[in-house]
Amino acid sequence: MKCPYCGNLGDKVVDSRESKEGEVIRRRRECLECGKRFTSYERIDEIPYMVVKKDGTRERFDRQKLVNGLLKACEKRPVSLKSIEAVADRVESTLQERPEREIPTAEIGAFVMEELKKLDKVAYVRFASVYRHFRDIGEFMDELKGLLTVEKQ
Repeated sequence: MKCPYCGNLGDKVVDSRESKEGEVIRRRRECLECGKRFTSYERIDEIPYMVVKKDGTRERFDRQKLVNGLLKACEKRPVSLKSIEAVADRVESTLQERPEREIPTAEIGAFVMEELKKLDKVAYVRFASVYRHFRDIGEFMDELKGLLTVEKQ
């Protein structure tokens, strides 16, 4: 940190405090050259994850939007909020592990469907019916038959 008084790059941290929200760290510093004290503020620079929609438009990844979709799919089902939060956590950690900052909605949807298939079959079918946009009842029945054959094995 460069001293605002003498320009020296050597300093020591005298005191550190986190803001109430935990978003900013305030540090009191003392210049090793001139001995004067100054304050610095540190913030985490978050680069947003972008979701690429089917029409090519991009928007910020919104965890709450994902949770709302999961809640809708799991409505009146024996699925705990903790399980839904865990699925959202796994989606977020998958995003964070990717080197690129953009992810197509198709990848997120496929991941969520796999998670719901393990969690609750009815919730999976509900989510798939909205996400996949089945063109007719035949496509929907094919999905159900595939689910039933996996269930029997």
